[in-house]
Amino acid sequence: MPILFKKTKEIRNYIKSLRCENRYTVGFVPTMGYLHEGHRELIRTSKIQNDITIVSIYVNPLQFGEGEDFERYPRDLERDLGICEEEGVNVVFAPLDEEMYPEKPLINIEIKGLTHILEGEFRPGHFSGVCTVVLKLFNIIQPDRAYFGEKDYQQLKVVQRLVKDLSLPVEIVPVKTVREKDGLAFSSRNTYLKPEERESALSLYRSFLLAEKLIKGGNKDANSIKQTIIEFIRKHPHVKKIDYVEITDEDLRPVKEVKEGDRILLAVWVGDTRLIDNWRIGDANL
Repeated sequence: MPILFKKTKEIRNYIKSLRCENRYTVGFVPTMGYLHEGHRELIRTSKIQNDITIVSIYVNPLQFGEGEDFERYPRDLERDLGICEEEGVNVVFAPLDEEMYPEKPLINIEIKGLTHILEGEFRPGHFSGVCTVVLKLFNIIQPDRAYFGEKDYQQLKVVQRLVKDLSLPVEIVPVKTVREKDGLAFSSRNTYLKPEERESALSLYRSFLLAEKLIKGGNKDANSIKQTIIEFIRKHPHVKKIDYVEITDEDLRPVKEVKEGDRILLAVWVGDTRLIDNWRIGDANL
């Protein structure tokens, strides 16, 4: 079983003692818990690249807006600790809110051009909350490397820019999206989906394959491809709303003509569940 810490001072002292005794490299996997195969892949990658792997489990209230699913977000620390043990995690940091935020933070972190588009447009303040908690965790853990899944691609780009602009001494390691056999990207929020809604949720992945076929067939017009994706997803019975479908370059700048390496990003409500996903163009073997 990994060593469990809930206090900042205690985990800081433990990591300091490790570094004093040996020149350990520390890999860090920040999570909101309810771990799944995507998290396992982050952990496995860290285990390969580092001497010590630390996982944080914390549902960060700052990144949830009013009316969002903070209260019902799935939580099961014992289950998560079991998964961490199976994957050989060395340390788990699972702080309480009063430990992370003894007072309401007065800081507000924004990254122009990155935190107000896509997810930022539909979830105001979300990325400020993400940046605040990530920065705090980096300061507490002081890892050599930190692991983020490409499934949350915009979050990955925001964190990379945060690290670059503030000269933080941590390497951000992207890890490819892990999908279920039918293509649905692993997400803790998949647990919200009713059985009859899950088939409609597959429309996200299938829309990516449809876009790849269009592109391979010679259609490079981003607006045309986006419209086809929207029409395809809307045909599915349990799709309630599409927040956005966008095609960008790897730095999240919208494109007019699609090329390999660009990204399709989307957010779709299936029933009462909001799902996000993205796809790197050129990754499908058609």
